[in-house]
Amino acid sequence: MTVTPIRLTAPALRAHRDELAALLHDVVADGASLGFLAGLGREEAAAWWESLLPAVEEGSLALWISRGPDGRLDGTVGWQRETKPNGRHRAELRKLMVHPSARGRGTARALLAEAEHQAAVAGVVLLFLDTETGSPAERVYRAAGWTEAGTIPDYATDPAGRLRPTTLYYKHPERAAARR
Repeated sequence: MTVTPIRLTAPALRAHRDELAALLHDVVADGASLGFLAGLGREEAAAWWESLLPAVEEGSLALWISRGPDGRLDGTVGWQRETKPNGRHRAELRKLMVHPSARGRGTARALLAEAEHQAAVAGVVLLFLDTETGSPAERVYRAAGWTEAGTIPDYATDPAGRLRPTTLYYKHPERAAARR
């Protein structure tokens, strides 16, 4: 199956709000640590997506989605560019998530590759992220050539409310794009 990431504009984000909320809800319910706790409601998830609209409209936040063979929204990723003058060369990779029923099909790899490629095109020279230490996401980032920068203990709670460490990663997307 070929995964084709689709860039979301602000109007598309509004139009797909409920689908995005369902994806976030299901991924958190499955135990992913994305900054939310167990019991996340769909309205709360929808409100979070709506809170991203100003950043998408002004261009500091870029978002992509993917759809499965049945047309259902099955994944998303984004990166948010730093707006401070001394950091405009970098962006934080945000919320790479794949629906539990769509895992193992290359969706995460395709979304990540598109985000990295588009970061390089936009002149981003450094991408960084944090992810729960020991999570399946770490395998995805390592396989995609991300470099571990370190681990911070007790960084955030997992969906069940337990303190967990996070591992920081970084990548230079233009160097990766040059190797393509």
